[in-house]
Amino acid sequence: MGLDRIILFPAGRVPAWNAIKSYLARVGEPAPLRMIDGLPAFPDETPETGWRELRIAAGGGMITVRQSTDTITCIVWSNADAALLAARDRVTWACAEASGGTVVTDAGIVSPTKFAQLTGIQPE
Repeated sequence: MGLDRIILFPAGRVPAWNAIKSYLARVGEPAPLRMIDGLPAFPDETPETGWRELRIAAGGGMITVRQSTDTITCIVWSNADAALLAARDRVTWACAEASGGTVVTDAGIVSPTKFAQLTGIQPE
């Protein structure tokens, strides 16, 4: 079972990987790719437009990032430690910040700024 964070976007505004990666750099998350749509990837590879699933090495584990028309979901396994959960939250923030998305939390839907405050993310 996975632990996920869902980011909602206005239709057609799901960000490109390069935009997400630039926001990840602001929080010190290098996020090397391991897989793109089920195929092995070079760590610095850029997925083509229309990718559906990425696997990112982070926090001593792996984060799955799934894209659909108007959402991105960031997933880790339920046995994730605190470092991997924090990395998942940084990826979630970067996805939301990169294109004006909002994050679904237990407390409701929040802006990227509010999500950063809730999770202790401090972008440079």
